[in-house]
Amino acid sequence: MGSRQRRRYHGGCVAPGPAACLAAALLLLMLSFHCVLSPPLGDGGRNDPPRPQSPTFMSNNLGELRRNVLAADTNVLASNVPGDGSKMGEDLWGSGAGNDFYGCSNASAEFAGAEANTESNRYLMIEASGGLNQQRTGIIDAVVAAQILKATLVIPKLDQKSFWEDSSDFADIFDADYFISSLSKDVKIIQQLPDMIRKTSLPYKIRVPRKCTPLCYENRVLPTLSKKNVVQLTKFDYRVSNRLDTYLQKLRCRVNYHALWFTDTIHKMGEMLVQRMREKGGGRFIALHLRFEPDMLAFSGCYFGGGETERRELGTIRKRWENLHQANPDRERRHGKCPLTPEEVGLMLRALGFGRDVHMYVASGDVYGGKETLAPLKALFPNFYSKETLASKEELEPFLPFSSRMAALDFIVCDQSSVFVTNNNGNMARMLAGRRRYFGHKRTIRPNTRKLNSLFLNRASMSWDTFASKVETFQKGFMGEPNEVEPGRGGFYEYPLDCICQKTKGIAGHTMGHLSKDATNIMENHLTHREGRDVDFMEQTPLPGGSSNETESDYSHGNGLDIPEMDDMISD
Repeated sequence: MGSRQRRRYHGGCVAPGPAACLAAALLLLMLSFHCVLSPPLGDGGRNDPPRPQSPTFMSNNLGELRRNVLAADTNVLASNVPGDGSKMGEDLWGSGAGNDFYGCSNASAEFAGAEANTESNRYLMIEASGGLNQQRTGIIDAVVAAQILKATLVIPKLDQKSFWEDSSDFADIFDADYFISSLSKDVKIIQQLPDMIRKTSLPYKIRVPRKCTPLCYENRVLPTLSKKNVVQLTKFDYRVSNRLDTYLQKLRCRVNYHALWFTDTIHKMGEMLVQRMREKGGGRFIALHLRFEPDMLAFSGCYFGGGETERRELGTIRKRWENLHQANPDRERRHGKCPLTPEEVGLMLRALGFGRDVHMYVASGDVYGGKETLAPLKALFPNFYSKETLASKEELEPFLPFSSRMAALDFIVCDQSSVFVTNNNGNMARMLAGRRRYFGHKRTIRPNTRKLNSLFLNRASMSWDTFASKVETFQKGFMGEPNEVEPGRGGFYEYPLDCICQKTKGIAGHTMGHLSKDATNIMENHLTHREGRDVDFMEQTPLPGGSSNETESDYSHGNGLDIPEMDDMISD
């Protein structure tokens, strides 16, 4: 029923008689024709002589008419968008400024390695939460937590019960042997508990608060670990402070960028997809993490011009989150919290100077609205691919039952793309943005949604040149350039500044994250106040034999709270 209603909304004629249908079709055709003649999308290239200003068509607001008009003939509409004329030239594909920076995460001389820092009979276990990239944060932080606690880390367990319903173990996704060996000098890691310990000590389960500081771990976990020998930290995502001493941040980087390798099976398939994209695109391509799935849109609380059908469908999905606040769509959009529509992403990229001949890889789940929603983006970038179109069913068959392995393939292609574009600042986007900074500041574009919102609403009142110029202006600081964020600001996985050094002539490189002593003290005081408030929420109830000290709600996923890349947005 939902699809029938959506077709009707997009101009289909369901109930009225033939005369009404003909009248509606003629009206829609006139509106479409008027749209093509109007200045915003038919103004020619930037070097063309100016044309006489045509009357502007109706305001491009977020209502139903917006979709009806813009969906009338997407191919005609896209053909009137200039395909080149970028003021950035080759810099659009990469910045020379990135050559002055390099990843630097080696341990310092004073770092206490595994041999000196591991106490006997201290074993740390974790259960990573969520989808692939949320689990990745948990794995990385588990190594940090083990170093803080001077414990031996057992290979992390992965979430197999959540929204993703993926039965994969750690070794099904990551190279476990390489993970252990590459970190052997930092933290002692083992595949499983020793038989003697496993027979005599049941893991004592604890949930630590989010952003738990080293002091929090020492005060809240260490006493129990020393007494019980084995502690298991549950629902382990973002359970270590974002701000840590540099030696611990560098440890995070060694885990994230050097120790966590996908299995050979995943890696080879991902590399094959990358090679096929490069062959099609003449050596370079864009990868877009679209994030326009129904769950994502429902969680955002935004409205995308789909009428009553959209409000009803997304409203039903929103009921999964019992404590989700009632959002004001207009306010959320003004504050830049709404993802761009596929059409808006395409217009932004064309305005920046990417031509229609560019090859685009799209990493996405099921897009809300399906083919109709994707049509404008495909018209703007007809060389449009995904892993499903690049690979045969037989090639993808071993990965299809496992959402995390499929996500890993997208991760590899996006990571190795010439340009990575993110439409939502979720776990995968942050992970890839930080990784691309670490490995040379490869071009990474994040829409400045706060500024672009008003621009898209009013683009019918301006020429294409004006629109494109404003997009370029608004996107400064959102293109993956060095120094876009001041030290001490931004999430570490997106901005790993403590692990990025700058090349200097005749002087040893220094990290971008270096702060003065006064600035560091101010930041630490602020973080102690902000992050320490959660410390008292950890439960420590003794375990009877074979039971858990957690409530059933800790493992209940029916409410959808752990929808991929969103769970980190909800505090405990």
